Amino acid sequence: MEQKNKTGYTCPMHPEIQQDVPGDCPKCGMPLEQKAALATEDDNKEARILARKFWIGLILAAPVFLLALGEMIPALSLKAVISSEVSRWLQFIFATPVVLWVGNIFFIKAGKSILNKSLNMFTLIAMGVGAAYGFSAVAILFPNIFPESLKQHGQIGLYFEAASVITVLVLMGQLLEAKARNRTGQAIKSLLGLAAKVAHRILSDKEEDVAINQIKIGDLLRVRPGEKVPLDGIITEGKSTVDESMVSGEPLPAAKKEGDRVIGATVNQTGTFVMRTEKIGSETLLAQIVKMVADAQRSRAPIQKLADQVSGYFVPVVLGCAVIAFIIWSIFGPAPTLAYALISAISVLIIACPCALGLATPMSIMVGVGKGAQSGVLIKNAEAIEKCEKITHILTDKTGTLTAGKPQVTAIFLAGGWDEKSLLSIAASIEASSEHPLARCVVDYAKEKNYVLSSVEGFGSVTGAGVNGKVNGKTVLLGKQKFIEASGISLPEELKKNSEQLQEKAETVIWVVADGQAAGILGVSDPIKKTTPDAISALHKMGLKVVMLTGDNQKTAQAIAKKLGITDVYAGLEPKDKQEIVKKLRSEGAKVMMAGDGINDAPALAEAEVGVAMGTGTDVAIESAGITLVKGDLFGIVKALRLSRAVMRNIRQNLFFAFIYNAIGVPIAAGILYPFLGLLLSPMIAGAAMSFSSVSVIGNSLRLRNIKL
Repeated sequence: MEQKNKTGYTCPMHPEIQQDVPGDCPKCGMPLEQKAALATEDDNKEARILARKFWIGLILAAPVFLLALGEMIPALSLKAVISSEVSRWLQFIFATPVVLWVGNIFFIKAGKSILNKSLNMFTLIAMGVGAAYGFSAVAILFPNIFPESLKQHGQIGLYFEAASVITVLVLMGQLLEAKARNRTGQAIKSLLGLAAKVAHRILSDKEEDVAINQIKIGDLLRVRPGEKVPLDGIITEGKSTVDESMVSGEPLPAAKKEGDRVIGATVNQTGTFVMRTEKIGSETLLAQIVKMVADAQRSRAPIQKLADQVSGYFVPVVLGCAVIAFIIWSIFGPAPTLAYALISAISVLIIACPCALGLATPMSIMVGVGKGAQSGVLIKNAEAIEKCEKITHILTDKTGTLTAGKPQVTAIFLAGGWDEKSLLSIAASIEASSEHPLARCVVDYAKEKNYVLSSVEGFGSVTGAGVNGKVNGKTVLLGKQKFIEASGISLPEELKKNSEQLQEKAETVIWVVADGQAAGILGVSDPIKKTTPDAISALHKMGLKVVMLTGDNQKTAQAIAKKLGITDVYAGLEPKDKQEIVKKLRSEGAKVMMAGDGINDAPALAEAEVGVAMGTGTDVAIESAGITLVKGDLFGIVKALRLSRAVMRNIRQNLFFAFIYNAIGVPIAAGILYPFLGLLLSPMIAGAAMSFSSVSVIGNSLRLRNIKL
């Protein structure tokens, strides 16, 4: 708790609200969020409390709803089992804890909104639920104060089911919202989990294991194969290859030697080295990525902001109508004037209850999210759907997003007298003994083809150049062209031309030589996913600008972009560079969607209006993104955009249904037709109108299940 007080809390919707302790925003009533990036054990405390209240409320509200339904629909009448009087009292008993305990948070928030003179959605909810419950409670406890003309079968209509169901539904929305906020914090937890916990510090030729937080700038650390690099620094002794995919996004490990920079949380692979610590704590690249993700996520405004803005105008209007109706009926109404005035005012509040307004967005989102999941598009929250509709630019990482993200043998050229089987058999046999990252893809390719691998004699390796050995009596060399030529072997011109063609396509070339004669060459690259070209074409047809961002070199990036028809390419980028490009485009008015699959993409995913992660990518990328594509198929973006447009169109239709009933019902409930037609809308009819608006919203939302993506 001490850490929380130190870091402070703020409201995502109203950043000017700052305080040292947790609580609710005095303007909108939303829970304040921690400004610090660090997560704590009780981050989900609010979600746990809301979940407990929701399930208790649901259990208690169910019998209230069923009992009320039995009285409204003759075919479902329960009078044979429970008398009408007992049913009414049971509804009162079950509804009371739902409204007064489960829903007390809404009344507290509403009270604060009134004190702060900032009316919001909670004000409206408290008004509607309070009016429905209060009227019904008075009708149960003091039935004789109501005029006989307002009674049906000698009884006043009750609205306990409306109060209970509204409370539970709104609470469910709050619970889903709390869980969504917690999920955004999982990205930061995942990032922090990448850091090494212990380092091997060298002091006076002695080595000791110490916790990372005890390391100081200038300390010498030993890093062995398979271990994480503890912190950012410079190699002072040794050499190795390091998997830096978390930073660069590229699948191939980077060769490191004395004087080269290494980054904390990356993984050492083949050799041992000693490094001098250059950055610690918040200065490390991992800490900066954590901060970038946290800042970008916290800067987003929840979708409820629009509803609160509407409520800011709607609440005073409804209250004004209720007060005016009460005053006019008190002065000009028939006897008993007070009872008629009370009924009229309560009818206004009940029919204006935001049940349909509260359902308008959640129902469409709920159905839309379910439809997306069926199509392999996982949507984190309503905000992502809302923003998808307005996207103008699609920024996409290359490796793992446009491409498979794993080096593969993509081309084979043979010298005379050789076939693929013979070439791959000897090549894979040699590579099976190598530690080079590209060796594995040659071995995997041969195994996929069921080619037989043979034992190797006299295996040798020249770092960064090639390997050699004897296979079935043949002296075999594999590696770069310079390595082969340096061995005094003459290479055929035809294969040299083939090699140049592969290099122009940004493919890595492996030469294979047997007994001093070239046997062929292998082209290794990260292939484009089969669905990527169609997906890019579909995005262009939707009028969207597609931009490639990659940590790979410019030549490789341009080769991939040319094949896909992408004209805007940024290469050689670090995580902060990708985020800066997103910021720049947004500052120019673009609505940006970022697609990626690596840790290096997390800041940009969080910074964009909508982040899209490949389901085949890292947990950090997935947690930072608003949308995850289960199959890692870029065509899922097309589906997500189509779904977004359908859902937002559906929400607008729902809001129309929600407000049209209020626009028509509120004046009638206030008694505007009584002087002309003698028609006074009773609270029961007001409740029915309110329910009908909710049914309209639900029915319209369910249509989303049938849309084609």
